[in-house]
Amino acid sequence: MTSDRADDAARHALKRHLASVVATYREELGHDAPEALRRDLGELLGAADAAAAAAAASAVPASAAPDDDAAIRARFPKIVGGSPKMVDVYRLILKIAPTDATVLIQGESGTGKELFARSIHDLSPRRSCPYVAENCAAFPETLLESELFGHSKGAFTGADRQRKGRFQMADRGTLFLDEVGDMSVALQKKLLRALQEGEIRPVGASQGVKINVRFLSASNKDLAELVKKGLFREDLFFRLSPIRIVLPPLRERGDDLLLLLAHIGAEAARRSNRAKPLQFAPETIAAMRRYRWPGNVRELQNEVQRLAALADPDQPIRPSDLSAEVRAGAGA
Repeated sequence: MTSDRADDAARHALKRHLASVVATYREELGHDAPEALRRDLGELLGAADAAAAAAAASAVPASAAPDDDAAIRARFPKIVGGSPKMVDVYRLILKIAPTDATVLIQGESGTGKELFARSIHDLSPRRSCPYVAENCAAFPETLLESELFGHSKGAFTGADRQRKGRFQMADRGTLFLDEVGDMSVALQKKLLRALQEGEIRPVGASQGVKINVRFLSASNKDLAELVKKGLFREDLFFRLSPIRIVLPPLRERGDDLLLLLAHIGAEAARRSNRAKPLQFAPETIAAMRRYRWPGNVRELQNEVQRLAALADPDQPIRPSDLSAEVRAGAGA
């Protein structure tokens, strides 16, 4: 064994030892630990997850993570884009997908966070098991708890039968929670306990239920800043973010705009029953490049769908066909 290989083996052994120590720490302290110790536990668990992910990723065969950009893009058939920043994201996903590491996906609204979460699942050993996604911002706190953890019969008015929550639905698969930064502090505590102990307690139940899920989350908010403001638990932040993926906004993706226009334009033309595909005049594309797209790909989709419905099908799309917001933002 060479010196480098010996060093690698020693580092991996140390990482496994750290994970073992943290597991023991968790079992001995449990949910009765003082708050300060629970924060330490959350930080240590996050570090252990990151260490385990790094060790597992380094063990992935080179054939599983191709070096050629075209080959890398081909592994993500549901995502349109080949700019350098996107390829960097693809490379990171190919490294961490085969592991069970917890991942936090960050990016502005409309950047496609759920698409990337789904790709992580599809490239993972859990791909044949359920993939369950939920948006935390879509429910009030009282309903979100039941959606995530389920409830027992009679737990509240209208609970006429036992119901599984998202954690149980995702058993042996992947659970993705979007907009996790919108979750109340009280519910954050229950989520933290579920992740640390591998167990949930449905609303109204007296017994816990063991869970086995790969957990992914996303937010368009700066969770570290929310921690500073006391709006997000620090221990949960560490638990969610051993691996962080930051998605680039559309304005930083260069020629991906052209790829997206072709892809979205073809789909929009089909839905609008246009006989011809959408064609954009050069000055229109120049104007769209100048626009910053604060709503990212989702805003671009809405704009193209509007153009497909309203623009003259026999003429290239002119800058005057663009919405007032895009024209103003692009100076057209």
